[in-house]
Formats: sequence, C-alpha cells, structure tokens
Amino acid sequence: MSSTSPRVVVVGAGIAGLAAALRLSHRGLDVTVVDMHAGPGGKMRTMPSAAGPVDAGPTVLTMRPVFESLFGDVGESLSTHLTLTPLSTLARHYWEDGTSLDLLNDLEASALNVRSVFGPKSETQFRAFSARAKRLFAAFDHPMMQAAEPTSAEMIRTVLRKPGLIRDMAPWTSLNGLLRHSFSDPRLAQLFGRYATYVGGLPQLSPALLSLIWDAEAQGVWSVQGGMWRLAQTLESLATARGARFLYDAPVSRIERQSGRVSGVVTPSGRIPAEIVLFNGDPRALSVGLLGDGVRGAVNAQRVNRRSLSAYVHAFAATPSGPDLAYHTVFFGRDSMAEFQDLERGQMPGDPTLYVCAQDRAMGRPSGPERFEIIMNGPAGSQPTDEEISLCQTLIFDRLGSFGLTFDPPSGPQTLRTPQDFGRDFPGSLGSLYGQSPHGLTAGLQRPTARTVIPGLYLCGGGAHPGAGVPMATLSARHAAEAIMTDLALPSTSRRTVMPGGMSTGSATTG
Repeated sequence: MSSTSPRVVVVGAGIAGLAAALRLSHRGLDVTVVDMHAGPGGKMRTMPSAAGPVDAGPTVLTMRPVFESLFGDVGESLSTHLTLTPLSTLARHYWEDGTSLDLLNDLEASALNVRSVFGPKSETQFRAFSARAKRLFAAFDHPMMQAAEPTSAEMIRTVLRKPGLIRDMAPWTSLNGLLRHSFSDPRLAQLFGRYATYVGGLPQLSPALLSLIWDAEAQGVWSVQGGMWRLAQTLESLATARGARFLYDAPVSRIERQSGRVSGVVTPSGRIPAEIVLFNGDPRALSVGLLGDGVRGAVNAQRVNRRSLSAYVHAFAATPSGPDLAYHTVFFGRDSMAEFQDLERGQMPGDPTLYVCAQDRAMGRPSGPERFEIIMNGPAGSQPTDEEISLCQTLIFDRLGSFGLTFDPPSGPQTLRTPQDFGRDFPGSLGSLYGQSPHGLTAGLQRPTARTVIPGLYLCGGGAHPGAGVPMATLSARHAAEAIMTDLALPSTSRRTVMPGGMSTGSATTG
C-alpha cells in the first residue's frame, strides 16, 4: 500500500461494508472500517446460548455465485475458507389442519410433493408458477440485480425483447393477486405470499414481480458451518490481511465535507480523514441528519422514509418436542391475510406465521440442546410496551404449542429482540430490517444507488440497490467498489464476467 493511496472510511461493518472493504483493500486503497458495535456483521450477529452462539440475524445463504465471485476477485476460494452444506429440504411447512409440505432442492421432487399433498391440479399450477418465476429471474437478473444503476429504459427494452414477460410480470396486480390467480388451494397462495416478507414487504402491496424470489431459492440454499457469522468473520480476516483496519465501539457522529466533497468522519476518539466515505448503514440516517447536516441531501428523503417490515426475534438453545423440524420450518397462521392486514395497520400481528430455524439440523437431528431462531414479522417504527412484549412472548409460544412444538427449557423474554431494539441498534432505520419498502411496481428502481450527489460519498448495504438480503447487500458492495475505483480512475475490482444470481431467503432478518 502506497502512502499516497486514497483513504477510504467505511462506516458500518455489515456484510456489505465488509465485502467492500475486502475489495478495496485488495486493490491497494487505504481502508478503515468503523462500526458502533463491538464486532463485525451488522445484522449478521449471534447471541450466546447454552449450546453455543446462535444466529440472531440471517440464517441461510443463497445466490452462492455472488460469494464465489467475491472470493475469486480477491484471489481466494470460497470453499477454502467456509464449509457450505446444501440443504436438501429448502423449507418445511405446517398448517394447523395437519397439512405439511416440504419444498426440496429438486424441482421435480417438490412438484411430486405438491401433488401428494394437494392433488394433481395443484401440481400443474405449481409447475406453471415455477416456470413463470424462472423466466422472470432469467430476464431481470442482469438488467436489475447485476446492474449498478438500473434504469426504467433498460427494463422496458428487456420487456420489448420478450413481450411475454408482460404477462409473467402481471403489472396490473399485486403478488397476492397473482398467487390467488395461480393457485386454487389457498394454502399454496399463503406459502408463496410469505416470500414478500423476505424483502420486508406485504403480498397485498408488493408487485407480482417478486414471485421470482421462488426461483432464486429453488436454485439452492446452503447452511454455513459455524453459523452465518462465520462469513462476517472471514471477510474481516481477509480484509485485515490486505491492510484494512477495523475500529469497533466507534459510532460516527458526523461525516465532514470540505470544498463540497467529503473529507472525513468524526468518532468519539477523534477525526479520521478520508477522500472517500462509504456508508454501510440505513440511508435514512443520512436524510434525517444523524451523520450531520452536511450530508442530509445525499439521498431522496421521500423514498427512504417508506419503511419495510421489522421483526420480533427469539434466539436461544433448548431441547424441542413435537413435530419434526427441518433446518427451516414455517408454521402458518390460521388466516392467510390476517397477519398482513395487521402489519399494514402498523400493529403486532394477532394471527402470525412463524419461522423457526433449527441451526443444528443441516446434517440431521443432533442429540441434546439445539440452537433455534424464531421470527415473527412486525411493523417498523413500533415501540412495544412491557405488556406488549409479554403478549408477544405468549403469542409466539402458544402458537407453536398449538402445533405441538414445545421447548425445554422454555425461552423467556430475555431472548427476544423487538423492532424497538433493532431501531436502537441500527440508527435511522426505525427498526426496519430491509431499508425502504418494496411496495409498488417500480420500487426496485427507487432505491439509492452506490453514488450519491455528494462527491466522495457512496452507499452500500441492504438499504441501497439492489436491496435487502445477504446476497443483495454483497452485490451492493461490488457496485460501490466499482463506482469508487472508476471515479478514482483505478483498475476494476472485479473480473469481467456475467454471473448468475439469486435473491435472499429464509429469515425475516436476511436484510
């Protein structure tokens, strides 16, 4: 590293900040990463338990080529540093009427499961829905997710080249409307409607285009040996080996400007000068002045104020009894829309669908206590009272108990994190776990991109393009690093390849 290397400060050590720091330090830039928390990972964090650290954020890895590309671009191999186990069961699903369905990593096997549970008509509908999702993903991966600055013009050109995409996109209806038209059995519509929550949306307000998430998940789901936090630790280690510095317990109070462009950041221990500042936090924090008045105008305030969902999250260890759990198991609410109607009103759902991650079941059921993460969707901006937290605790475990699932010892409220907790831990977010809302047909084009209007200030993370989820945030780091290197007129951080992609899955905190 040259003494004249451009100085870069990355604000936030979430997955995007870590990936960007690795790319930039590999290219010889002088990189310092600062974070208000005690270690790396951002929302990718763990909680202590009797069985060891338990994931309390993202629980699953999809879109593996994104990570292979990241490691390859810095001369490393993903498989050398991390052990990834493909999950044969993508997710197990239970309904209170006794119905259960496994979706598998083989589409043909999934279709046969659908036939066995719901009948031949549902199998035909499932195959048609899967084919639609596959066409949509193939069409929009490159011009949308892989593009650093997607435009409506390019989207229109994509559709004009394949006019049949208009029917597949169903721009005249919501995801919920598409699903009700696609499936005669409401339970299958309920299952795939939940995919809107993967990016913090409600199916009745999200575009039908989000149906492509199913194809992204069908391409493969992996568990990370040691938990998802191992990915964050690995990226930090690789960046450190390339000269990046990490400062923790160091909240940034201000991003400074001089002569119109950024000049550094201010932390409790002093000022850190920089020619480049890469902000890996919720872009709303900039617009409301949490990083100083000088950068308020960096993003469009109206866009980032439309918030996505939050969650209530339990992370604990116990011995389970009851129905057989897969690595990812979903227990559906009684009414397919009641939960989403409550959330649209800004209320805690009274009839929730619950997601359970059995972190230790990647290779089968272990003996003794296991690590679990339980997630219930919640509205952003809420500040639950002690009474509401107690109600939430009762609601979650009573609902699981109605399926026969119990835990010994039972988990107490001390293991619960609420939207209010997330709002405190991630300033400016109002507790939203996925940045701005995905509602509306053009929401995907409304996210802030890597470059801001302020020279030297860039964005990455789930609140920036291409959006929420570990793979998407990692892609945003690539876009940001490329923008920085281009603006500095330095060589690219990536090999020039077209890479297949996917979207995030599993947990309500994949953002």
